[in-house]
Amino acid sequence: MLKKFLFLPLIFSGFSLYSQNAKIMNNPLLEEWNTPNQVVPFDKIKTEHFKPALEQAIQEGKKEIEAIAGNSAPATFENTIVALENSGELVNRVSTILFNLNSAETSPELQKVAKEISPMLSEYQNDILLNEKLFLRIKAVYEKRNQLNLDKESQMLLEKTYKRFVRNGANLNPSQKQLLRDIDKRLSELTLQFGENVLNDTNEFLLHITDEKDLEGLPEFVREAAKANAKKRNKEGWVFTLQAPSYTPFMTYSARRDLRQKLFMAYNTRAFKNNQHNNSSVMREIVSLRHQRAKLLGYTSHAHFVLEERMAQSSENVNKFLDELYTYAKPVAEKQMQELLEYAKKQGFSENRLQRWDYAYYAEKLKKEKFNIDDEALKPYFKLENVLQGAFNTAGKLFGLTFKEVTNIPVFHSEVKTYEVYDENGNFLAVLYTDFFPREGKRSGAWMTSYREQKIFKGKNIRPHVSLTCNFTRPTDTKPSLLTFQEATTLFHEFGHCLHGILANTTYQSLSGTNVAWDFVELPSQVFENWIQEPEVLATFAKHYQTGEVIPTSMVKKLREAANFMEGYATMRQLSFAMLDMAWHGKDNGEIQDILNFEKQAISKTDLFPAVEGICISSAFNHIFAGGYSAGYYSYKWAEVLDADAFELFEQKGIFNKEASQRFKEMLSKGGSEPPMEIYKRFRGQDPSPKALLKRAGLL
Repeated sequence: MLKKFLFLPLIFSGFSLYSQNAKIMNNPLLEEWNTPNQVVPFDKIKTEHFKPALEQAIQEGKKEIEAIAGNSAPATFENTIVALENSGELVNRVSTILFNLNSAETSPELQKVAKEISPMLSEYQNDILLNEKLFLRIKAVYEKRNQLNLDKESQMLLEKTYKRFVRNGANLNPSQKQLLRDIDKRLSELTLQFGENVLNDTNEFLLHITDEKDLEGLPEFVREAAKANAKKRNKEGWVFTLQAPSYTPFMTYSARRDLRQKLFMAYNTRAFKNNQHNNSSVMREIVSLRHQRAKLLGYTSHAHFVLEERMAQSSENVNKFLDELYTYAKPVAEKQMQELLEYAKKQGFSENRLQRWDYAYYAEKLKKEKFNIDDEALKPYFKLENVLQGAFNTAGKLFGLTFKEVTNIPVFHSEVKTYEVYDENGNFLAVLYTDFFPREGKRSGAWMTSYREQKIFKGKNIRPHVSLTCNFTRPTDTKPSLLTFQEATTLFHEFGHCLHGILANTTYQSLSGTNVAWDFVELPSQVFENWIQEPEVLATFAKHYQTGEVIPTSMVKKLREAANFMEGYATMRQLSFAMLDMAWHGKDNGEIQDILNFEKQAISKTDLFPAVEGICISSAFNHIFAGGYSAGYYSYKWAEVLDADAFELFEQKGIFNKEASQRFKEMLSKGGSEPPMEIYKRFRGQDPSPKALLKRAGLL
């Protein structure tokens, strides 16, 4: 399945203390919150509160902007740049809650509100970014930046503020500015529509099995989960869905090739069927508008616009990077696929090439044979609660953190749990929400997000509230939630993102935590994955849920030996997604009629399977059409290079070495307050090298 990703609402970021006069009777979004640590009062918020709250918040935000732009005093860093940074708190707060809920616990009513609110937010953002008087004040400060004696973080805030305005049309003429407003408004509607179509098409499909013979090959834990799924829907037998905890095990274990194909086709035609959820026209319009927007701002393409502010800097550098990895991965992947085909033939497979719906099934069998290990044998050692505690323990040993579960914080669903996080001196650091199970109103995948980000305001360090969200198999009547090793790794990955937010310690919120260059944002999460493979770490939490037995050393050894299993194929798969992303956003593709042929051309050199008629990757590619990864999917592999290079330091010094841990903590705490490569090199002591990744992946 697609790699997990960090979700952040794509709105103007900025907080301030909102006016006491901003209250509307009985609207908790506009009241001062008297709950512990000013957490979100989910127990009071209703869908109908959002629109009037945002309307009021926007009025407040506009007044703040008018005060900054109309200030008669000469423009200074404090009265212009810092004042702007601290504006719009209420807008940001209301919209953040709305969009986070729209991902984690949506409903038709909430989706309707989100569609109504998105254009309002887009218009509000453009009212700021296209405000000529405001920009002139920002420009005045920027032009005398060398005389201001600002610290590094303040320099970064000034530079990013100025660039944000220039890159969003501040230098355009009035008619161009209006066109930009129209484009942004429409894009805000389309990206929401794209995600809703994927969610709705995902929810509409059910594979309902009533004959037990059709369950051939499925382990007991898969059958039991499917039985519970059917019971929840008042159906007899077993129900499988396109949600990852149901889809992935079925594709991995089912001996019924015809049913694997059926499920595969349903999954890979999501939002591409001949129904009201088809995303074909939506994604065409999205890429066309993104291209128009980039051209309007003076860029060759959307990719050129995006990458100017990334570590990679240009489309040419990204494509060169992807091609370099491809050179190493292709021969390894082909060799691995040939080995898998030969193995399948020994198992009775009679065709000359494996189909896509055969891969997971035979790969799992081959892995079990080669390493004498499989997910079914491992799952009893990875009880969800234990894996989470393992992540907590690892963060404790590395950074001195403690996590205390609390029950007095309101939540948006009964399955959500809350924790307060403290440092080694007992100082409060953050609130952490965890939400682990799939629901019809929750999008698939796994992600971290924030309800409040860290900043220092009027001498007070405002601490963050972050959320860890996944989609794991629910507990059943006889078993707790047991994770595959890959799912456990996913939890560690997303927890790494959470640590980036939890450990944030900057003055300005827009530079705090995960507010970093997009091709740097995956580094903390991917580095943190490394600890789950360490025997010393596994011994602390990987215990059999029934006997309490620690995972055997022999299993740990096999896990490490199997770490590179089919890594060539996995790398090619990720490269195909990144290349498809760059193809969509490297030029104007809004007029493309044959989307399937476009996809084929974009990723043909990475394809390891026969073509399958009718399947479409793009139509459900939330990362690049509904998330923040347009012209940025390459960042997963980019961050893997940094991750392998970074963890090499811990391998050299010790996985819990105090000096290395402190340097890593310092890197996370800096957020985007300095150029990412400077922060990284200060941590690592050298430039990153791809050799560590190639060596770790067995590609070198």
